[in-house]
This record gives sequence, C-alpha cells and structure tokens, in this order.
Amino acid sequence: MDLIIGTYTEQLPHVHGKADGVLTASFDPASGRIGPITSVAAARNPSYLATSASGENVYAVHETLTFEDQPGGGVTAYARDPRTGQLTALNTRATLGDSPCHVTLDRSGRFLVNANYGVDAGSVTVHRIEPDGRLGDMTDHVEHAGSGPDPVRQANSHVHMIASDPVTGDILVSDLGSDTVFVYALDHDGRLAAKASANLAAVPGAGPRHLAFHPDGRHLFVVNELDSTVCALRRDGDRFVVTDGVPTRGAGAAAGGQNLAGAIRVTPSGRHVLVSNRGDDSLAVLRFDPDASSLSVVGITPDVGECPRDFIVAPDGRHVIVAGQDNDHLASYRFDDETGELWLLHSATAPTPVCLILA
Repeated sequence: MDLIIGTYTEQLPHVHGKADGVLTASFDPASGRIGPITSVAAARNPSYLATSASGENVYAVHETLTFEDQPGGGVTAYARDPRTGQLTALNTRATLGDSPCHVTLDRSGRFLVNANYGVDAGSVTVHRIEPDGRLGDMTDHVEHAGSGPDPVRQANSHVHMIASDPVTGDILVSDLGSDTVFVYALDHDGRLAAKASANLAAVPGAGPRHLAFHPDGRHLFVVNELDSTVCALRRDGDRFVVTDGVPTRGAGAAAGGQNLAGAIRVTPSGRHVLVSNRGDDSLAVLRFDPDASSLSVVGITPDVGECPRDFIVAPDGRHVIVAGQDNDHLASYRFDDETGELWLLHSATAPTPVCLILA
C-alpha cells in the first residue's frame, strides 16, 4: 500500500515549505510502519491531491498566487506507475483563481473540481477529464461573494473544499469566508447550477472548512475551522438539516491558546468521526449515533504533530495516519473502532506534509 503526500515547497505567509514536490512512501498495515519517503514529481506547492478510482491518475493543485507567469494557481494531471508509484506529468491547466487548496473528482469521475481559496474572492473551477486521464477544457468557473464577522479571516469569500454528494452527485462547496456550504448541480457537460435552497448556513463566525459524508449517505459532517466545532446534518429531501454540533477540543483547551480545526474523516464503519486540531495539535474522536443523528466526544489524542493539517483512516478502519505540517512529521496509529482509542505505532519524517492519500 502506497502513501501519496501533497506538500508545500515555498515559503508562504502561513507555512515555510521545504519539500520539492509530491512525495510517496510505503505503508505496511501489519506493522503500521511508514517506509522511506521519496519524491515522485517535482512541483510548486502541490498541496492537495486527488486520485482516479483506478489509482492510475493523480491530480495536484498548485497553491500559488501566480502560475506559469499568469495570475492564479494551476492543476496538473499525472499518470501513476502502479509498480513504482512514480508520477509522469500529462498536462497542466490554470484554475483562474489564486491559492487553490482542494481538488476532487465528481461522482462520475468525468470532471475534476477544485476550490480556489482566493485572497480577494474564492471560486470553483471545473475541468473535463479525458479518457487517458489528461485534463481537458475548463467547463465552468464560478466566483463566490460574501463575508463573515471575523474581520481578518472573513473579509471576503474563501472557498476551502469540494465534496461530491455520493447520492445525488451534487457538488458541495465549503466557503469559510461567507459561513456557507454552497450546493450546485453538475450537469452532463460539466456546468454548475446553483441550488440556493439547499445551501447550508453556518453559525456566524464558525468558518466551515471541510466536509465528510457518512457511509450511509444520509448524514453529512462539517468541521468549522474558526470556532473549532463539528456539525452533524441529516438528509431531508433535497437538502440537509443540522441535527447536532459539538466542540473538537478537550475540556479546558480553550484557555490554552488559539486553535484552528483542520481535517475531518469518518471511519469506514460509520461509528466514529475524527477531526484534527491545529494549535492544540490533537486528534479528536467523536462517536456518532445514526439513529439520533448525534455526536459525542469520546477522546482527544494529544501531540499528533505540529499543525496536523491532514490525516487519513485506512480502508480497514484499523489505522490512522497523521501529517504534522509544521514539524515535518508523519505518524501512524492503531485505531480501535469499538472504543475510539488510538495507539502510536510508528513515526517518520517528511518535509511539510499537507495532504495524504492511500493508494
């Protein structure tokens, strides 16, 4: 099993990038050991990655203000050698928005959708995927507007993540700056149509960052970066309704300094929701009751790495791997899906890890 790692390669206001591009490492589920870290593609700030269903293609955004002498960021399609894990660049497209920070394939696998965080305004870009995995024409580009009560982080729209609804195929877009999760229909030609009545409004100042669907398709979870909370939502017709909300921090943590909630994942069984805390540098484990559509915190694991930007739960549900962005740290844990407990198995060094994928 291979671990594919997105990174930062340059010094930015929020991070001192040290990598040279996309990295990879082996992962042994039997021991939890993370193998040697190797570079598989030189690239500028390939912060977030997505893979095709077959694993034969990898897509990376380039989180930049200018790319190839043009304003904005870019996205590159790679062919992946299944034997060596080496990546070969196929082609690159502009995103027409700066600081792209997330990318995913739609439910059909025919379109690549990326989030442009945006210094002045966030936006969403859609590209067609050709049969050979290359990026085809841009099929749509939608700019967001809006703001929130935080004068520093919410002066304007900041699009942070794209998620494809596994049931409807709709595209959900979390906008940290405007405290909204926007919902779009994606048609056969790759055009986005706003479904305003289905938009999800967050608590003012919460800052919705990342989304995760429950395996049952009925429930959705939203982690809010600015107030360190998680909301549970249940599908109700053609929209979702909030059913619960809980903090991601342990008791008394609020007195310990600033925290920004980060990534969110649901275990394959659906019993638990995990969230990373950047500042507390912890991993919160929440138990989910699907009958009541409610969440409860069952444990906080401290010291998982400085600024745990991302983590993943292995397909077997028994392992969690965490990326500590600011101390060049990867850590694998054994996870007990009955109790929600975590035990450290192995640590490794990787420069400025941002995004993790198991392939």
